[in-house]
Amino acid sequence: MTVGTTHSGKTTFANLLEKRLINSVVIDQDVQGEFLEKHYPSLLPEKGPKILKFALSQTVVEFAIHKTDNHFILCNSNRQKQPRLNLIEKFKKEGFQTLIVNFDLPLDILKDRIKNSHRDTTILRNVSNYDEVLDIQLKQTKIEGFTPPTEDEVNHLFTITNETDVKTVIEKIINLV
Repeated sequence: MTVGTTHSGKTTFANLLEKRLINSVVIDQDVQGEFLEKHYPSLLPEKGPKILKFALSQTVVEFAIHKTDNHFILCNSNRQKQPRLNLIEKFKKEGFQTLIVNFDLPLDILKDRIKNSHRDTTILRNVSNYDEVLDIQLKQTKIEGFTPPTEDEVNHLFTITNETDVKTVIEKIINLV
């Protein structure tokens, strides 16, 4: 599972790990969001919770758990502690080993990545750009419940604080498997 703010490298990391880790799949809610925006925009409410995206993601996860033998790379922000713990507990009950890769990059790097990003903004609903997403996420960090992961949450915890950590963490994960 990845944990981090927008533009911290979660998707890039997940895709790199998927290429290296045999029999793995990235499950990314943004992918489900893009699919729904493209094919079912009239089903998406303009405001409020993203219920359909969440339901579609849950369906993909359930299928992956019960119909495949893949390693799962959950690529989402997963910044809220209780929902993160609920998901981790679900996988533990299914017999999976769990790990978190926490992305804790300096703010100047995140802002620079956003500035130079060409990422599509059509999946954004209540904001118009990723600067606003980051601002919201930084404010949320000060609210109880938006806490970084701790070692007691999972079997293995890794933290990425700079781009050079990516290769090392991927190698450690490959060696674990």
